[in-house]
Amino acid sequence: MTYEGFAAAWPGRKDDVGFADKFNSMPKYVVSSTLSDLTWNNSTVVSLDQIAALKEQPGGEITVHGSISLVNGLLDADLIDELRLMVHPIVLGSGKRLFAEHADAHTLKLAEARPLESGSVIVRYERP
Repeated sequence: MTYEGFAAAWPGRKDDVGFADKFNSMPKYVVSSTLSDLTWNNSTVVSLDQIAALKEQPGGEITVHGSISLVNGLLDADLIDELRLMVHPIVLGSGKRLFAEHADAHTLKLAEARPLESGSVIVRYERP
């Protein structure tokens, strides 16, 4: 669902600082068991197993947007070096959890915490 939303919204966007052009032109790797025909330029379907090989290539960071199950799979495969989270001051009684209830424990070290005027906090955790 994340790919479909981004692919519908981003290709036609423009901005004054060039972020949209950069985002649209960069490689996009989509982990999916249901999608095969990707229309957004520079998009490729990959399996979770292929992420380790991508991580070894030069070219910068791999970023995950919006997929709790993918983040948990990458954590379980020890393929995440750092988590960047935005925590909002809202308490919900139900909803999706970032970490599965019975997931294996993952040790994280707080590397940075930056409060925003809105009350939200951006936190960065590293894997030791």
